[in-house]
Amino acid sequence: AHKLREQGVGPDVRVGLAAERSLDMIVGMLAILKAGGAYVPLDPDYPQDRLSFLMQDSGIELLLTQAHLLGHLPIPAHVQTLDLADALDGYSTENPVNQTTPDNLAYVIYTSGSTGKPKGTLLAHHNLMRLFAATDDWFTFNEKDVWTLFHSFAFDFSVWEIFGALLHGGRLVIVPREVTRSPEDFHALLVEQQVTVLNQTPSAFKQLMRVACDSPAPMSLEKVIFGGEALDVASLKPWFDRFGDQAAQLINMYGITETT
Repeated sequence: AHKLREQGVGPDVRVGLAAERSLDMIVGMLAILKAGGAYVPLDPDYPQDRLSFLMQDSGIELLLTQAHLLGHLPIPAHVQTLDLADALDGYSTENPVNQTTPDNLAYVIYTSGSTGKPKGTLLAHHNLMRLFAATDDWFTFNEKDVWTLFHSFAFDFSVWEIFGALLHGGRLVIVPREVTRSPEDFHALLVEQQVTVLNQTPSAFKQLMRVACDSPAPMSLEKVIFGGEALDVASLKPWFDRFGDQAAQLINMYGITETT
């Protein structure tokens, strides 16, 4: 955060973040926010033309990334890069003095672009905090909860996953990319890590449900929260047939970007 401040990052300055699923990604995100900036998530798995458009359209002049990704990113000539692994000797370990107000930008999330070019949604800190404040009585999240970061950090559902865990002092399990593509491996991770809060699109949960209903391995789930797409309640019948109403509470919260 101190190094970013030195580079001119402050309130409402947008900073690109291109990193693989890792602790470095979370560190980069928090560093940008602590410096006062707004992070623009750039998933390195995205197609080159989409990444190029996002970098140009978002107006970033600084990109926080990982060295091994540099040769694979379409970085505009005017954009400066910083390696997340750069040595930070000489920089303070104290939190920088806060320069951010609730009205300053926190992040910029882009739509899928399915109906044309992707559009950036600019979200301020107060938008995100209002979402958690408004739903706090519903969920009563706490420091004992274990969450997963299942979705791309460039997808709006990730904001709920990441900050849902961190704001409440919970534990965030970063799901490896290959595990997100295997319902069997993801189910095994949920069991092993004793995940209590799961956030899924209905289509992804449908695949996971098939594995969970056939498995004797007990899960620790307390809440399953749906978002990202419309939920067909009838599709959940196999879950209730297998687990009844004694298992996790199923909650439909479609529309994270819209409600923040």
